[in-house]
Amino acid sequence: MVLKGLKLRIYPDKEQKLKIKLNFGYNRFVWNQMLNMMIERYHNNPDSSFLSAFALNNMLKALKIEYPWLKDAESTSLQCTNHDLVEAYKKFFKEHTGFPKFKSKKYPKQRYQSKCVGKNIKQVNKHHVKLPKLGIMRFKAGIKIPEKIKSVTVRLSPTGKYYAVLLVEYENQTFNKTGRQLGIDLGVADLVIGSDGIKLSTIRFDKILARKKHYWEKRLARRRLQAQKEIAWDKHIRYLIPDASMTLKIIKKPN
Repeated sequence: MVLKGLKLRIYPDKEQKLKIKLNFGYNRFVWNQMLNMMIERYHNNPDSSFLSAFALNNMLKALKIEYPWLKDAESTSLQCTNHDLVEAYKKFFKEHTGFPKFKSKKYPKQRYQSKCVGKNIKQVNKHHVKLPKLGIMRFKAGIKIPEKIKSVTVRLSPTGKYYAVLLVEYENQTFNKTGRQLGIDLGVADLVIGSDGIKLSTIRFDKILARKKHYWEKRLARRRLQAQKEIAWDKHIRYLIPDASMTLKIIKKPN
């Protein structure tokens, strides 16, 4: 079995957008609370044992009693947040990547992950998918979603677009051995030329992006010309700055 990620562009309605925004806040709050608890725990007793994700998940019950509004969150997403925090600590200890940081709602990229339990994540039809706590929403079609889904990560990009990244399970694709031999040559006009006569043409990305390149070259030329004019004008009006040590004499009027 092979695990792959499928990135879908989703289009939630106003109610679903509100639920996504609230779930971002719930997971951010749990992350910050657990991280602060682990920091204070180490300061109080440096010899204390490291807490696992299972231990942090047991603390969620007490946290939901203290903050009842956490019950509105997607439950598996809070467990995934605890798992991510533990993994961040492990990377800090083993790979020295950096100590885990507190999360802020001002960060432009927001995300949370949910587990697939039962059939709470599935493709309803060609243009709609069902996600935990959000229900059915439309997505940009183009690929068929496999039935074996492990988890989903809901993301909000800095441009305000919503995405759902599905972790799906594929079966290993096997190919039959033919016993044939094939020689491959790399060329300029044709990218690949096989000994059996099959040719794969070169993809000319320069031609595809030619108009965009010409557009930005014109803007660059205009900005360069404008910058040269501004620099020349700045040199023209430059004047000497008086010495700071000079003082002004106050002349008193005679009575």
